[in-house]
Amino acid sequence: MPKQLDVFFTSVSAATVSSMSTVEMEVFSNSQLVILTILMVLGGEVFTSFLEIQLARLKLSKHLPPTTAPDQIDHELTVVPHPDHLDTENGKKPGSDVNTQYLKYNSRRYLGHVVLGYFLVVHIVGSILIFMYVTIFSSARQVLKTKGIKTPTFSVFTTVSTFANCGFVPTNENMIVFKDNSGLLLLLIPQILLGNTLYPVFLRCTIRVLERITRKSEFSFLLRNHREMGYDHLLSGVHSAFLALTVLGFIFVQFVLFCAMEWNSDAMDGMNWYQRFVASLFEVVNSRHTGEFVVDISTISSAILVLFVIMM
Repeated sequence: MPKQLDVFFTSVSAATVSSMSTVEMEVFSNSQLVILTILMVLGGEVFTSFLEIQLARLKLSKHLPPTTAPDQIDHELTVVPHPDHLDTENGKKPGSDVNTQYLKYNSRRYLGHVVLGYFLVVHIVGSILIFMYVTIFSSARQVLKTKGIKTPTFSVFTTVSTFANCGFVPTNENMIVFKDNSGLLLLLIPQILLGNTLYPVFLRCTIRVLERITRKSEFSFLLRNHREMGYDHLLSGVHSAFLALTVLGFIFVQFVLFCAMEWNSDAMDGMNWYQRFVASLFEVVNSRHTGEFVVDISTISSAILVLFVIMM
């Protein structure tokens, strides 16, 4: 059993998603792993940003005109006044300020719903897929059975840790014990990106899809007025496109260099070409994000380590 100071240190590390630990992960009981999972959820960037949205919406609600309670607004009829409808005396749009304030409030509320839905869908789908993979493939199932780790706990813990970019895995060897399970690695790679650098890109795509489906003015307002929302992860379309290109470009550069220098190294011993391909992709994606690893870092060349440091 780990000492109290070690447990406290690991708990703080989980809450701050820094993935530093002074003890091996397998010494933790199932209930302790569940607690670490909760701490990683609370410390994840997406969840904390969701709380930020709720606090900002609460603050905005205090400045709404008292004529109508926010919850009594007919959201179906909330529209932005037409710019041609001007007051001839003062040149202002009648009721435009009130409508805009309510629309901004509702848009922020919708943004909170989208972020929460995004968060839940990724975690639920990710956990189910990992659980199904481990259940179907005996090699992965045998690893957990040997180590005494429950499959549901492993599935949820790994999904939460990966999405939050914490890097904790319930095994002592991190993902090295799953280096032959390329399917599992491929399931984790999207979760890494969805919870980190590509989160703003997929958030905007999600809002765009919802706007097309529902035709809600709130979603249109979010897409056009991302700066007014004060949500750092909500970017313009151009900014999101450049971000996606940058992320994919960095991954491609790292992948090419990593394969060129490590393809036949000791770190890749025992793998076929497909397993080496997936392991290399998993490693370079993690270098800028979670810090999970599928090869022994100590066996990687100094040049690649320098590359990882630069990318981090």
